[in-house]
Amino acid sequence: MPSDRPNSSILLHRINNPTTNSTATTSCKQSPQQQSTTTLQRRTPLPCATPVPGSVARYHTHPVGPSQCCSAVIQQISAPVSNVWSVVRRFDNPQAYKHFIKSCHVINGDGHVGTLREVHVVSGLPAANSTERLEILDDERHVISFSVIGGDHRLANYRSVTTLHPTPAGNGTVVTESYVVDIPPGNTKEETMVFVDTIVRCNLQSLAQTAENLARRNSS
Repeated sequence: MPSDRPNSSILLHRINNPTTNSTATTSCKQSPQQQSTTTLQRRTPLPCATPVPGSVARYHTHPVGPSQCCSAVIQQISAPVSNVWSVVRRFDNPQAYKHFIKSCHVINGDGHVGTLREVHVVSGLPAANSTERLEILDDERHVISFSVIGGDHRLANYRSVTTLHPTPAGNGTVVTESYVVDIPPGNTKEETMVFVDTIVRCNLQSLAQTAENLARRNSS
């Protein structure tokens, strides 16, 4: 694995000491009045500063309950969509760029929607393993989504959606990953978002490095 893998102890420190760094991240919050008038609200946690096509934004609209939070992280990659997608679409091999994952095994299915995988994470994180289900795999629109349905972790009812679309110049890729998750007992919404945003951001930065290296190899 690359030597620049983020240190998991930093992540644990940030759970208990949240900061407000949202340069490439945005979150959705509900006011007490909103929470009292409805159980679930549909939220699209995308930043106005980074335009996302409507055809893409619709995949990032999540139903969010009063005890949940949602957020999105956007990463630009200097590699064609085809290169990035070839890495992202591998539901059976998330550790190719998600370096907090130690191993992954498909336990049911053949890679299509409904496939189940079990992932084991590296030591130092407040989790051991996770059972996840593939919810969307759209090779034409470059959309993948999974939900966490079991395991030894604190991210209950976690659902993630990742989309890819070309940069305005057409020679790069914009990756958008959004999620919704329950706020664990004993944690605040802000602490939960800082923790999950940090992991997602690190994953996407690693994806950028992996895809850009792949693009250079393909062009040589």
